[in-house]
Amino acid sequence: MRAAGLIALLALCACAPQKPAPAPAIVLDCKLGFEALSKEILADPSLTPALQEPGEPYRFYRPQGGGPTFAITQAGAPGHPAIFKQEAVRIEGKKAMMTTGCPFGDPKGYSQVMAYLQGLSAASAPSP
Repeated sequence: MRAAGLIALLALCACAPQKPAPAPAIVLDCKLGFEALSKEILADPSLTPALQEPGEPYRFYRPQGGGPTFAITQAGAPGHPAIFKQEAVRIEGKKAMMTTGCPFGDPKGYSQVMAYLQGLSAASAPSP
């Protein structure tokens, strides 16, 4: 009788709803272009828009369970159109924030925003 109970339990477990597989991470593929890459980021259900600070001409999208954060420039932003990706990495055993991006617009403006984002990362990095 125990074997029958065990078989019934295993059958029930097999029918239990399974967790959906996590969505594959978005790759910052600049060859896609601004529109296609923006749509891919906006369509990712794991990313939620952060509150937009007044006067900031870009929008941040943060993952719910951890992972890379994206920033998409809006009209009027330096370097627009551009997309940036920030992710936590380890460099020589130390935690660091790596910022990469796709400059689709003015290179000088893109460099300004990149420097700003890297400054934010440095300001928020934990001290050793």
